[in-house]
Amino acid sequence: MKKSGFYLFGFLLLVALFAVSLLMGSGEKPVTLTLSAAQSLKDVLAEITALYQEKYPQTQVVVNLGGSGSLQRQIEQGAPVDLFISAAVDNMEQLKNKGLLHEDTCYNLLQNRLVLVTPKDELNINGFDDLLSDRVKVVALGEPGSVPAGKYALEALSCFGMDESIKQKAVYAKDVKEVAAWVESGNAQAGMVYATDVLSAKGLRIAAEAPPESHSPIVYPAGVIKGGQVKEAQRMLKFLFSEEAAAIFEEYGFTVLSGDAYDF
Repeated sequence: MKKSGFYLFGFLLLVALFAVSLLMGSGEKPVTLTLSAAQSLKDVLAEITALYQEKYPQTQVVVNLGGSGSLQRQIEQGAPVDLFISAAVDNMEQLKNKGLLHEDTCYNLLQNRLVLVTPKDELNINGFDDLLSDRVKVVALGEPGSVPAGKYALEALSCFGMDESIKQKAVYAKDVKEVAAWVESGNAQAGMVYATDVLSAKGLRIAAEAPPESHSPIVYPAGVIKGGQVKEAQRMLKFLFSEEAAAIFEEYGFTVLSGDAYDF
C-alpha cells in the first residue's frame, strides 16, 4: 500500500513537472488584456473574445463597454486600456492627436447602418416623416456628445430638415443599447439605432433606413493604446481581422472592412 502511494506521488510529480515545462517552453506568461469597445459591439465581442481565449488560454480579455465618447475620455484620463474599438472615427482621431495611440496601429475594422426602429406592434410609423406626426410624442436618440449613433441620427435628421422638430420630442440615452431598450419597452415610440442592434432585440422592427449620404460613414476603427499591453493588443487586433472573426462579425450584421490603416 505504501509502495503504491509512493508510485502515485511520483506519477503526479512527473505530470506537474511536465505541465510546468510546457508553460515555460511556450514563453507565454498569463496576461490580462483590457478592450474598451462601443456598446453596439457587446454581443459580437462576447463570442469573439471567447474564441480568442480558447486559442490563447494564457490571455484573459476584459471587455469594457460604453459610449465611444465616454470610453475616449476614460483613456484620456489614464484608464488602463490596451485596445480600443470606437463606433466613430472622431474619437480615435482625438486620441491620435493627443499622442495616446501606439505608433500607427489604427485600422478600419467594421461598418454599420443607421435605422429608424419602433416597437414590434407599432405599425403607424413607416418612415422618418411619420416622426412629425402629433401621435409621436417620444423619440429616443443616443446622447450626441458621447454616443456616435446619436451624432449620426442628428446628422440624418438635419439632412431631412427635421432635426429641430424632433429635438422637441427627443430623449437621450447613454448608449445605443439603451435607445433600443427604451423603444422595445414602449417608453419611446421610435428611436434611431444601428441595424445590428435590431438583430439582438426581438421586440423591435425597422421602420426605415437612413440613406448613407444623409450622415457620416459609420466606421468602427480599432487602435492599440500607448503604454499598455502592446504586444498582446496587436495580436488581438490581428485576430479581429482573421477569417474566423470576420465570419462572426458578418453573422451579427456588420460589414467587415479591409483593415486599411486609417489616414488621419
